Amino acid sequence: MYDETPEERPIAEVQWQTRVDLAAAHRLAAMEGFSEGIFNHLTCRVPGHDDRYYQMPFGLHWSEVTAGCFMEIGYDGTQHAGTGIIEQSCFLIHGPMHKLASQAGAVFHTHMPFASALTRLENPEILPIGQMELLIANLTAYDYNYDGPAFSDSEGERLTAALGDKKILMMSNHGVVTAAPTVAEAYNLLYYLERVAQVQVYAMWTGRPLKTLPPTIIDQSKARLGSRRYGDKDHSYWHFEAMKRVLDRKEPDYKT
Repeated sequence: MYDETPEERPIAEVQWQTRVDLAAAHRLAAMEGFSEGIFNHLTCRVPGHDDRYYQMPFGLHWSEVTAGCFMEIGYDGTQHAGTGIIEQSCFLIHGPMHKLASQAGAVFHTHMPFASALTRLENPEILPIGQMELLIANLTAYDYNYDGPAFSDSEGERLTAALGDKKILMMSNHGVVTAAPTVAEAYNLLYYLERVAQVQVYAMWTGRPLKTLPPTIIDQSKARLGSRRYGDKDHSYWHFEAMKRVLDRKEPDYKT
């Protein structure tokens, strides 16, 4: 953990810490059941560059990912560093998002089960039936038009437009994306999106009427939940640091 801001640290140190955090996100996502075999993608812009992002080599399971394994992939498809196969659907979705969406420092795309289950519904929206649902719903955009697998960067551009200025994209008949300035925030959003989706699916399974919160409570809660900070850090920072400590005890090799 560093006290100084990233701008005060050597860029090589910032880049390595970003690699460590991105590797941790892969391992934690695998532990939580967010992964789908060797597919789906967690990526992050390379600090100090405005033309590339980190992508893992195709063929690794997320439980195998380490800080040193990432390739640096340019927005034009150039492999600037690292070795391995560039998974094209990752490049065609994530490249445009990193390039075009200002908030997309980290872009996490998964087919995690509960959130993806909602994307299979005629109405995939997060419903205002609980506290965390309100926070997640306020950050979520919806893409209602599945166009098939990504075969060109136009699909990434289309999804970026659908995301707009939000940080979560529910992709109908497909999966989800979280896009945030930091790995910690992108992972935090992924974690709580899946928890919210799980609770909503469980509540729907009962077959009983859902209790929707009244508009006044919705408006008040959204404003309060969106500004949660502890000390000088957002809550996502503290959550991710705690999860990395869990990982340090179980799988410390992610830092290599």
